[in-house]
Amino acid sequence: MTGSTGTGRRRRSEGFPQTGPAQELIESGFALENADAGFLHRGLNLADVAHVLDLARRGIVPPEAERALLALLLDVVEIPAEDFDYDPTYGEPYNSRERYFVSRIGDVAGWLHAGRPRREAARVALRLHLRRQLTELVEEAVGFASDAVDRAEEHAATLLPDQTYLQQAQPSTFGHYLLSFVYSTVRDARRLLDELDRLNTSPGGAGCVNGTRLLEDRDPIAAALGFDGVIPHTRDAMWQVDGLIHILATVASLLSNFSKLAEDLEIFSSSEFDFVDLADAYSRSSILMPQKRNPYALAIVRGASGVVIGRLTGFLAVTKSPSARSDNLIFAYGEVPRALDLSLQITRLMAGLTRTLRVNPDRMREELDRGYTQATDLAEHLVQRLGVDYRTAYVVVGNTVRAASRGGVPGTAITGAMIDEAALAHTGRTWGLAGTDLADILDPRQIVASRRAEGGAAPEALAAMVTDLRGTLRALADEALARSEAFDRSEQALLDRARDAVSRVAAAGVTAPGP
Repeated sequence: MTGSTGTGRRRRSEGFPQTGPAQELIESGFALENADAGFLHRGLNLADVAHVLDLARRGIVPPEAERALLALLLDVVEIPAEDFDYDPTYGEPYNSRERYFVSRIGDVAGWLHAGRPRREAARVALRLHLRRQLTELVEEAVGFASDAVDRAEEHAATLLPDQTYLQQAQPSTFGHYLLSFVYSTVRDARRLLDELDRLNTSPGGAGCVNGTRLLEDRDPIAAALGFDGVIPHTRDAMWQVDGLIHILATVASLLSNFSKLAEDLEIFSSSEFDFVDLADAYSRSSILMPQKRNPYALAIVRGASGVVIGRLTGFLAVTKSPSARSDNLIFAYGEVPRALDLSLQITRLMAGLTRTLRVNPDRMREELDRGYTQATDLAEHLVQRLGVDYRTAYVVVGNTVRAASRGGVPGTAITGAMIDEAALAHTGRTWGLAGTDLADILDPRQIVASRRAEGGAAPEALAAMVTDLRGTLRALADEALARSEAFDRSEQALLDRARDAVSRVAAAGVTAPGP
């Protein structure tokens, strides 16, 4: 029976489609991919140039075709992405490119497909784009951290009632508090550079799953594009997504760190706290209420953190499908670059906000003096002085604080007699502290000065951290800059090779074919 197998099962059609795409597919699928073309445009051009040069190196593409292709690609390199005719009517971005190339040089453009699927060019292009974004984000993260270190040093002696669960915890300094966000930023910057090491490897020559007989060595394309090497397994090279997940996770971590700081600063900038005040440039007025100056920049930071977390979880949901599926990556071309772009903007915002933040030391000290943040130090003093176990000291001090709070006595005014009274109630005996001078034990500044161990809030401990962090940040900035400059050199060298090849073929008297 025609069109069926011997079992009566209808034979499915083979070969590429004979009709154009449905309008619904254009609007839902190809339009989405073309909206991401701007991220890939330059990388697609560089990937095509490297591929043509490698074909020519191996004697596969004729000289006249090499010249025509390279000359055309060098023209397209100069066309901004927004000016190139990426049209979803023709399919994904590479289809628009192919249509344009054929209109310029005819079927000679078909040499671009020799030994390479169109998806391979997009895989290369995505990595070329992301590596630029990663180095830039590291530089911006270093910028924020450097500004925060400067402010921390400025406020190394600015006393702060540090908090957990929005409850006063221990005396500290605003400088020590601020440095905690720097260390997280440094770790994320380091992770971004680690991800860059993995990202900057080439999928070139991978084919679809198992390479191509036309390519015996994948290293020349990798070297031409400034990659550190090739992804060893061809199928993995074309379809891996774990590195993109790690990048999204790291930028989600970076922005979550900023969101925590933004949340704190919004509370600290409220009239109830009045610990800090945002500069006018990072605030926004209320249209209805003339007295209000809203910390608008902080809302942007917190919201952006949520958006990036959403992009991470959304991408994870997409990439859990079976292997070697387009849906694993077609969304990545837009989602990952957009997440990095947003992260760049928020990192710059946080740097400017931190640099211009106004701090109110008087209000911080006022709240410190009203509270009982010295309770832990008092309990530890009793352990050292009397040899009582910490649990007993903890209960006695806790009961002393409760009585002081009810009696309107601040922490700095707690007396030995008050402790004796609590000790008698809990242990059945007094501890002989009546008349003891506890001023130094209860003084927040003395408490801070005692935190001389590594990482503490004492001036010398904080100064050591500031020195170490500045060295670390310089190293991170230098590494990011070196990587960026290396990318510049390799990409410029590739284009110079293409120009030299065009000139060489022309000098040999070979005429470039046309459509």
